[in-house]
Amino acid sequence: MNTCNISSFLFMIIGIFSLQFIQKSLASVVSTGDFNKDFFVTWSPTHVNTSSDGQERSLNLDQESGSAFASNDMFLFGQFDMKIKLIPGNSAGTVVAFYLSSNQPNRDEVDFEFLGNVDGEPYIVQTNVYVDGFDNREERIKLWFDPTQDFHTYSILWNLHQILFMVDWVPIRTYRNHADKGVAFPRWQPMSIQVSIWNGEDWATRGGKDKIDWSKSPFIASFKNPKIDGCVWNGNPRFCRAISPSNWWNNENSSTLTWPQRRLFRWVRKYHLIYDYCQDTQRFHNNMPKECVLPKY
Repeated sequence: MNTCNISSFLFMIIGIFSLQFIQKSLASVVSTGDFNKDFFVTWSPTHVNTSSDGQERSLNLDQESGSAFASNDMFLFGQFDMKIKLIPGNSAGTVVAFYLSSNQPNRDEVDFEFLGNVDGEPYIVQTNVYVDGFDNREERIKLWFDPTQDFHTYSILWNLHQILFMVDWVPIRTYRNHADKGVAFPRWQPMSIQVSIWNGEDWATRGGKDKIDWSKSPFIASFKNPKIDGCVWNGNPRFCRAISPSNWWNNENSSTLTWPQRRLFRWVRKYHLIYDYCQDTQRFHNNMPKECVLPKY
C-alpha cells in the first residue's frame, strides 16, 4: 500500500471513529431541567402549576381530578433525579409517583410511589420494577425524615448492570441484571420519565383502610431541579448500550454499589425496610422469584 493509500485509509478510519463519537455524544443528554422545555402535561392542565422560570412545578389532586406530566424524550439507560416535596398533613389515600415507563402493553417500568399517610406517621415509599408487563416486585421503606418539610432528591440509576433507587444519594434498593440466570431485566424498551398524583385510597394507606379526607384538598406535591442524564432513544439501541465516556452509567464504576454505598444500603435494609417481596413466602407459596436468592450488588 503506497503512502497516498495509507493516508486515505487512516483518514477514513479516523472519520468513522469521529462519526461514532459524535453519534454517541448526541445520544446522551445532560439537563438541569426546565419543566416547560423538557416535559409536557399529560393529565389535567388546570391542576398543574409551573413557576415563571420553569424551574418548579406542582401537581394538585382534588375530587375533580389528579394530574401528571412526562418527559418529551424517551431514554434507554441513564440517571434521573427529581427534587420532590410531598403532601403535608393528612395525605392518607393519595399517591405521588415518580417513575420510568415504556408505555407499552408489555411495559417495562421502574417506580417510586409515595404513599400518603395519616398525619404524624412516617411516609412510606414503595418501589417496584415491571419487566415485560409483569411486576410483583414491591418493596417498601419508611423514610427517616419528614419529606413534606423540604425538597429531597429521589434518583433512579438504570444501566446494563443494575437499577438503583436512591434517596438523597442513599441507596434504598437495587435490582440486578441477572438475565444470564433467567431473571427478567428491563434492557430493550426505552422509557420516558413520568410524574403523577392520583387517588389510591383503595390500597395506598394501610391496605385501603384509611380513605382520602377530601375536606383537606387540594393535595399538592411540589417538584424542582429535574436532572436528566440519559441516552435519548433514537431507534438504535447500540448507541445507548455502548460503554463510553458519554454513557458513564454503563461503565464499570457504576456496575455495582461502592463500599460506602453498601454500608448505607445495609443500614436502610436493617432499620427502614418494612416490606420485601423476597421475604413474602406466603404470597409466592414458597416458590420465590429467582432473583431473591441472587446477589443484590
